[in-house]
Amino acid sequence: MTFRFRAALTAAILTALVGSPALPAAAAPAATPVVKPLPRLSAGSYVLADLDTGEVLAARNPHLRLRPASTLKVLTALTLLPELDPYDVYTAVWEDANVEGSKVGVVPDATYTVHNLFEGMFLMSGNDAANALANAGGGVPATVAAMNATALELGASDTTAVNPSGLDAPRQLTTSYDLALIARAALQRPDFLSYATTVKSKFPGKMPRKNKKRRAFEIYTQNKLVLNYRGAIGVKTGWTTKAKGTFVGAAERGDRRLIAVVMHTKGPGWEESAKLLSWGFANADAVTAVDSLNPPAQPAAEPESLPQRVVAAGQDTAAAVGSTAALPWYSWVVLALAGGLGLLRVRVLLLRRRRALVRALWRQPVR
Repeated sequence: MTFRFRAALTAAILTALVGSPALPAAAAPAATPVVKPLPRLSAGSYVLADLDTGEVLAARNPHLRLRPASTLKVLTALTLLPELDPYDVYTAVWEDANVEGSKVGVVPDATYTVHNLFEGMFLMSGNDAANALANAGGGVPATVAAMNATALELGASDTTAVNPSGLDAPRQLTTSYDLALIARAALQRPDFLSYATTVKSKFPGKMPRKNKKRRAFEIYTQNKLVLNYRGAIGVKTGWTTKAKGTFVGAAERGDRRLIAVVMHTKGPGWEESAKLLSWGFANADAVTAVDSLNPPAQPAAEPESLPQRVVAAGQDTAAAVGSTAALPWYSWVVLALAGGLGLLRVRVLLLRRRRALVRALWRQPVR
């Protein structure tokens, strides 16, 4: 038996006993993220977006103008929260109590704090509370004008407000994209976030008889997303027979915050919003953004005094007039509208200040 034969035989025996020598493992191919299909929804329009980056992760007809129903109250709140002191007291009028649609129970000639009214508008979606807040903010026409100005400032150019409640009205329209823009800006405000996540509170009842204590009754949120969805941070329900289901929902999990707006749903809007949110949390790292929201508005700065606002408005107007020589004809229309809104705002501020002084002299807040 030759040496080579013996060596080969020995190697064969060793291989049979201990196995073949291990070969270097080939590098495994990088795993490709798998994106799950979007949930089946009845919504005629929707937007799912990242609240912090503004990336739109999914959308269907995002710029289709539809009736907002009570989701428009997000714009009402965003417009009025910087202007009203929560401890200011407002005396309700018949116009507030007699408004159509959902109500929290505002009574004519009864007094309410602004805080009471915001809770009534958020939790019970009270159209009476929304109307009262608009009147406290200088009147319904002035508030609606301010709401439209706020929408334009945010880039929500497809939104037209006609009333502060969202109740169906001719030409009162918005889009799921615009509602996402508006809610994104609103959620930057701690007071808005607090109202949007409040589950229950107490609302003042009718005025008591002399020497009697005023009673209050409990109110509960109608936002089932807040009640049932982990990490929910609001935002607003909506429903009318013409608008169908509308809903603005937002939630946070870990370091990610998402917003899902659905419009014209056949069933409960919060359920379809929840499905979009769940899809987003599961797939956000794997999907490519299909669009982006405009940069959100910065949190409101410390309010200026009335004289400062008037001077600033005058400076803006002078600058605009000095540069009109090279502007096209339609810019004159825009300038005229802007000037009119500026004058209206000054008048509203003057009226508000006068009313606040009167209240401070003869009315004590209801706590």
